[in-house]
Amino acid sequence: MWEKVLWSDETKVELFGHNSKKYVWRKNNTAHHQKNTIPTVMHGGGSIMLWGCFSSAGTGALVKIEGIMNSSKYQSILAQNPQASARKLNMRRNFIFQHDNDPKHTSKSTKEWLHWKKIKVWEWPSQSPDLNPIENLWGDLKRAVHRRCPRNLTDLECFCEEEWANLAKSKCASMVLPDESHLTWTQLPPKKNHFGHIYASSF
Repeated sequence: MWEKVLWSDETKVELFGHNSKKYVWRKNNTAHHQKNTIPTVMHGGGSIMLWGCFSSAGTGALVKIEGIMNSSKYQSILAQNPQASARKLNMRRNFIFQHDNDPKHTSKSTKEWLHWKKIKVWEWPSQSPDLNPIENLWGDLKRAVHRRCPRNLTDLECFCEEEWANLAKSKCASMVLPDESHLTWTQLPPKKNHFGHIYASSF
């Protein structure tokens, strides 16, 4: 089942985020020496908003969100990306699209749009945003981008696109496919005369 799911979400990536902290060894009273400081970026810092998706087969589209995200803008992103990503990842037409319960995802117009496009949507548990395994990939993406020390928002967007494409397929698979170490075998009632198994998901 899990290989049928196309996971999606939005995230904010900061030019100077928490993951971009730098540490140096220095002598006392030299904190402000040039070699012990990080140069400021022209025109300040800033951030970009991204929408992305992935499956157990790898990463799909990554889109920069311009302006404020509302239902209309969200639908324009959906018009160009989930189905194209599913094809790229060799998913069948009956793939299951996942998004959380953000109001723009669950608005009447978005639901109608998804129904019109015949996109099957996974009913997401209420108040459960942290269950989405894409959160782990966002963390990997941000760490990889900040290791490259982007100097401006153009660099930031470019590095995000490159690092998203470079995320290993094995990493994506490990986020959603059950690990054998999590499998627990249990015997069914004797009259069934066979064994079954249950497992806890890897996220």
